[in-house]
Amino acid sequence: MRHRTFLEYQRYRHLKLATALTLAAIVVYAWFSSPVGRYGGTLTGYALGTIGALLIVWLMWLGIQKRRYRANANGLKGWVSAHIYLGTSLIVITTLHTGFQVGWNVHTLAYVLMLVVIFSGFFGVYVYLRLPRLMTENMGEDTLDSVILKIADVDQDIRRVAMAMPDDVTRMAEASIQRTRIGGGVLAQFRDQPAACPTRQAVGFLEEAGKTLKGDDQQRNHELYSLMLRKKKLVARARTDIRFKAALTLWLYIHVPISFALLAALSAHIISVFFYW
Repeated sequence: MRHRTFLEYQRYRHLKLATALTLAAIVVYAWFSSPVGRYGGTLTGYALGTIGALLIVWLMWLGIQKRRYRANANGLKGWVSAHIYLGTSLIVITTLHTGFQVGWNVHTLAYVLMLVVIFSGFFGVYVYLRLPRLMTENMGEDTLDSVILKIADVDQDIRRVAMAMPDDVTRMAEASIQRTRIGGGVLAQFRDQPAACPTRQAVGFLEEAGKTLKGDDQQRNHELYSLMLRKKKLVARARTDIRFKAALTLWLYIHVPISFALLAALSAHIISVFFYW
């Protein structure tokens, strides 16, 4: 049986609901006109604005309540599905609410913040649909901790082989062991293979050295090269896993704070309309 994603939840129930809501908003906007034109201050504008505001508050409340669904995969799928489709419908509903009139004011600020939240949500959908599969392909049955342990084991073999080789090779191997970094700050987490990575440099050095060495030196160089190449691949897997996990987290650091900024701007918008307009 084919696995269904949260986009297909209950045969696209929330997509159908969002589509119906969007079409209804378009019909209302097109059918009911005002002598003063179409803008947020008309009866139609108030109706669409109220629907949009209620949707925003409800979707943010769902975002807080989603922790309750963690133990229930089906409930979590339903929450995500509603969040995506009904959130997308806000683009049309709130745009019609504005009557396509924007300016340098708190009303437009709320509208722009809403668009940023929605489009950052689109990125989140892409991330959560694509990255888990890529993470599985990268790590297989391993975890980040198990890969780190494998790197430590390879480092021991590297040190053992390098001790019987010239001093420059020994220093290079020790630099790979001591100075190879996995993870770190934000930029480091998103960097795949830094040019200054000691392990990467060691692989290139040993590859060139192997072209001129002979006999026992060539054999030891080949053994060390094989170990260093294995370490390079393990380090790359670990860095890729960290980069994927950072991407899963990073968009939340954008999506969530801007969502609360939207709520504040929406509150200011509503207060200014009903108390100072």
